[in-house]
Amino acid sequence: MHFQEIIQHYGYAGVFFIIFVEAIGFPFPAETTLTLAGIEWSKGVFHLVPLWLMGCLGNVVGSAVAYGIGWFLGRPVVLYFGKYVGITDKKLDMVNDRFQRYELAVIFIAKFIAGVRIIVPYLAGINRMNPVKFFTVNTLAAVVWSGAFIIAGKYIGEEVSRYWPFLKHHLWLAAILVAVIVAAIVALRVVERKKLHGSKGGEKAPADRKRAEP
Repeated sequence: MHFQEIIQHYGYAGVFFIIFVEAIGFPFPAETTLTLAGIEWSKGVFHLVPLWLMGCLGNVVGSAVAYGIGWFLGRPVVLYFGKYVGITDKKLDMVNDRFQRYELAVIFIAKFIAGVRIIVPYLAGINRMNPVKFFTVNTLAAVVWSGAFIIAGKYIGEEVSRYWPFLKHHLWLAAILVAVIVAAIVALRVVERKKLHGSKGGEKAPADRKRAEP
């Protein structure tokens, strides 16, 4: 079943499920799901408040599970099971280096970076970050993140409906627009992956810095 079909068939529960599963580490398209849900909202299928609530709750609850796993089970367990969803020792160290220095900023900004978003809650638990601080900032980030994609989806849905009578008579133009949108999404994913996998700009690894310190 396609993700859009899950949304259409299960409604708000489907949105919650997809966002929740992505938040604990599975490679589900959270941003795409929220955007599609926003498009459905533009058609009158959903209402904003419950849709936004399910998007937020899915991420917050999933992040809470990840935080708990990191806190109670620790790094070895996160790495053991994380290898199945792309969480490696290198990635964990890379994000942890930033997290150690900019806790609150990393929690908020990472919400908008696929791949990094799923790692941060585990790191917050592993580092025993204050629960109140974590859940406050994480919830705020989830509200902004989910709302941004839902509203973007509504705007896209409205614009498509407005121009569809014209586009259906100019399918070549519609094809170009779709290609541009797909290319933009792919480019965004590539940039995010390069940020995640790329070098740290000549920075030393945490262990190297410790050895270098007197």
